[in-house]
Amino acid sequence: MEKTLPEEVEVYRDRMWRREPEARVETAVEAEKLVEAAGFCAAMTDARRPGASLYVAVCGRRDAHMPRNVQKDPESSLTWVLKDEVMRRGRVYYAKLAKNRSTFVARRLVPHFNALWGVPRRTESRLLSADARAVLKVLRREWEMATCDLRMESKIAERARFTRALDELQRTLKVVPQEVLYEPWFTYIWTLGEGRFAEELSVKVRREEALREVARAFLNGAGMTLRGELSKVTGLSRPDAGKGNRALVEEGYAVRVAEGVYRLTDLDERLKQMGARET
Repeated sequence: MEKTLPEEVEVYRDRMWRREPEARVETAVEAEKLVEAAGFCAAMTDARRPGASLYVAVCGRRDAHMPRNVQKDPESSLTWVLKDEVMRRGRVYYAKLAKNRSTFVARRLVPHFNALWGVPRRTESRLLSADARAVLKVLRREWEMATCDLRMESKIAERARFTRALDELQRTLKVVPQEVLYEPWFTYIWTLGEGRFAEELSVKVRREEALREVARAFLNGAGMTLRGELSKVTGLSRPDAGKGNRALVEEGYAVRVAEGVYRLTDLDERLKQMGARET
């Protein structure tokens, strides 16, 4: 099977994921529009990983690579600033989600991500670690707290253990960063996911529907998916990613090109429309 995408599909992704110089992201509002259009978007990944990326959109080119010295790089610095501003604004969901990747999620997809990775309150004692439950207990009492204070109140002295607990709570959509402070020292302010996104996290979605809609969001921006690509981008297992893509085929939204390869049914028409707008 061909492992590279046709050029017209790359062009489609350039447009949808703002990988073009004239469409580069420069403000928080533009970053939010990218997330809304893509459905979900990585924060700091580069061309080596598929999917929409705020960093790549800031660069405005498909071959963007994160430099080793990010502190002195204007594009990575701007991405970091925009990430902080979008997080503060709270108009889209932001946290470390699957595979501990910093990810933005459009509000409409938060119920679907929660259906796939969230942990219902009734099963927290069984599915969350003791450290994660200790951190969550403190936040439910205090509502918001800086990292160092949260670690102290949860009585987790070992920094690595505390970080793992926070990552677990972000991954299960329990806790989100709502602010970052750089003075007098660098720290995040943490709060409950249900505090910022109460309506979205209260919506009940069937797992099958969630798989389909996450697959739809990715295919809408990607135009075509290669084998294993949806799994790599989202952290879904390959069988679950396949279920989502096959559901899109059943409803006529996508066509199966080869094993594990799916394409938008109306991709050619979309490409024609893009060409017409350019002329």
